[in-house]
Parts: sequence; structure tokens; C-alpha cells
Amino acid sequence: MKPRCLLFFIVLCLWGCNQQQDGSQKLLQTKIDSLQKTIDNAYKPGLGEFMSSIQVHHEKLWFAGKNENWKLADFEIKEIQEDLTDITTYCKDRPETHFLPMIDPALDSLNKAIQQKSSASFKNKFILLTNTCNSCHQATKLEFNVIKVPDVPAFSDQVFKPRI
Repeated sequence: MKPRCLLFFIVLCLWGCNQQQDGSQKLLQTKIDSLQKTIDNAYKPGLGEFMSSIQVHHEKLWFAGKNENWKLADFEIKEIQEDLTDITTYCKDRPETHFLPMIDPALDSLNKAIQQKSSASFKNKFILLTNTCNSCHQATKLEFNVIKVPDVPAFSDQVFKPRI
């Protein structure tokens, strides 16, 4: 009789553990579902936000290079590159992202001009970058977004001349 009681007790314990595990699994699944909902509803910047940021850095890059502030120019071109990388991460569902690699040669040549601290090359390569931006806009049927070399800085609170 004792072996049957012991067997019954073991089966009862295992059944109880299984019931507790099912409850834990349901609780974990509920938490996972809640976290997934939070992720799905989290703010993700759109292509327009990234492009607006690139436009700001494009302008600052121009005035930095024009004033031979090569440290600032280097910073601004890296900000543009970072925004482009973020577009491929956060906006990969947008067909426009397939055209982004066309900007790489213009950015690379402008980056070289910055590293060489060459004003003449910087101006030529900046114009190439600007024209490449517009070519990308045309290729993506966004030709109404025309970018140009800036005339005056929109940021009157920033010094573009290098500190000596």
C-alpha cells in the first residue's frame, strides 16, 4: 500500500508543478505581449524627420567649410552620414532608401576635401553633394524638394569661424 501512496503523491506533485508552470508561462506570455505592444507603438522617426536633420547639417557643413572650420565641417559630415545610416535602420520599408547609396561617392569626395583642408576642393565637392541630393530627389519622384547651396545661415546663434 505504501508504494501506491508514494506513487500517487509523486504524480500529484508533478501535476501541481505542471499547473504552476502553465500559470508562469501564461504570465510570461502576457508580459511579452505587453512589451511587444509597447515596442510597436514606440515613436520611430520618419523619413521626413531624417531629411530635415540632414538639411540642417548640410547647411551647417557649408558654412563650416566656407569659414575653413574643418573640425566643425568634419563633425557635420559625420552627422549627415549618421542620419543616412539611421534611415536605413528606421525607414527600411520606404522605397526611397534603395537610392541612398548614390550619395556615398559625393560624401566620400567631400570628406576627402575636408581632411585635406582644401577650400577650393570643398566648394566643388559640396556643390557635387548638393546636386547628388537633388538627383536622388528626382529619382525618387520627390523632385519638388530642391536643395541649394545656402546663402545665409539660418542659425544666427552659431559661430562658424574656427576658434584660434
